[in-house]
Amino acid sequence: MEKIIIMILLLFVSVRGESLTSDFETTCLACHKKQQIPNTLIYRRYLMKYSTSERIEKAMMQYMLAPDKVHSIMPPQFFLKFPMKKALSMDESTLRQNIEQFILKFDIKKKLVLEKSSH
Repeated sequence: MEKIIIMILLLFVSVRGESLTSDFETTCLACHKKQQIPNTLIYRRYLMKYSTSERIEKAMMQYMLAPDKVHSIMPPQFFLKFPMKKALSMDESTLRQNIEQFILKFDIKKKLVLEKSSH
């Protein structure tokens, strides 16, 4: 089931990829890069806590719509170095698309390599 959802997301992204990627890159990643926020670390923490893309997306949506340290995936020490996220004025559809792009970009499954069997 998860493979089907990922394939659908990839198809959707390939159809609309250029506009989504540029919006995601300019809206989200540019700010993260400027503030040196460790995106890979953030994604891994979401993955450890929520384990599926669907649950990660839901948790990220809730957090991005109403950021709060209590509901953050990051420990309190994180906010000593990085600023607390402010609520976005982005519409939910665009936010959802950007979250999907974030998940696709930082998903560790792409980096997993299975050893070839010696049979």
